[in-house]
Amino acid sequence: MTAPQTEKAVESLAPDLATIRAAHERIRAHIHRTPVFTSETLDAMTSAHLFFKCENLQKTGSFKFRGATNAIFSLTEEEARRGVVTVSSGNHAGAISLAARRRGIPAWIVMPRNAPRAKRVAVESYGGQVTECEYDIASRDAVCKTVQEKTGAILIHPYNNARVIAGQGTAALELLEDVPDLDIVVAPVSGGGLLSGTAISSKSLRPSIRVVGAEPKNADDAYRSFAAGKIKPAAKTETIADGLRAVLCPLTFSILRQHVDEIALASEEEIIATMRLLWERLKLIVEPSGAVSAAIVLHNKIAARGKRIGIILSGGNLDLDQIPFSRPAK
Repeated sequence: MTAPQTEKAVESLAPDLATIRAAHERIRAHIHRTPVFTSETLDAMTSAHLFFKCENLQKTGSFKFRGATNAIFSLTEEEARRGVVTVSSGNHAGAISLAARRRGIPAWIVMPRNAPRAKRVAVESYGGQVTECEYDIASRDAVCKTVQEKTGAILIHPYNNARVIAGQGTAALELLEDVPDLDIVVAPVSGGGLLSGTAISSKSLRPSIRVVGAEPKNADDAYRSFAAGKIKPAAKTETIADGLRAVLCPLTFSILRQHVDEIALASEEEIIATMRLLWERLKLIVEPSGAVSAAIVLHNKIAARGKRIGIILSGGNLDLDQIPFSRPAK
């Protein structure tokens, strides 16, 4: 099989708007239809009209519950009886655990030992059965394979899964139903599930819309991959946006190349400043990974003047004892 055929085969796995609409019908009774917030002050700062889709107020505290719920409620009865397994350091783990509990099936969660304590506590409170692994990808995959072989559970990958991507795309679907005349939509990018679903929904509903991905400067592999035309390895630096350290897969990369216009970067200082600004002006607690999409707009990383911009605040799960903007300045 030639390389172009292989790429085309990967692209064929991507969900379309009809699949995303079907996902929304499947999950709507289980999720929150999250609100869209606005702020005259933030509009004035950017000379734009900003519309914040508050997935930090979603069940389990992030957009991940959309994709997890769609994937789990799409399983056949025979598949569901086997339970589900996944690898995640936080939000996807919690989402899978709660969605599995809603369907009445077991969920085995492989989590790195250094995962945030607050996120592990949440997973266990939702009924997820945690198995620890080391932080590196090889350890995660090996432990996950062992758990899957032992239990027979169905693997639900955090983003390399068309049903997960379709579920994530329902956030942008709602956003454009509420604010149909957007010029730009912005979503964070890590493994690419949310940005992929956002791009498919947005471009299908409004072909003229500009779709922008947001990424930490310290974890810029999607930015580098987008520029190079091939998937690049993860950055070796650390970022406060711990939920955005995954690497694109062939499925999400093919969707991004087809539907995304730009990926912009935010520094660590800009992410923290944005978290504080969102608290001060919108009274929202947004985790670092969720604030990156707002950071690139509020810090002039894209051409925003005069535009109507939808911004997906992807999550709000963080340890309140570790809020970075609450620490005294040195």
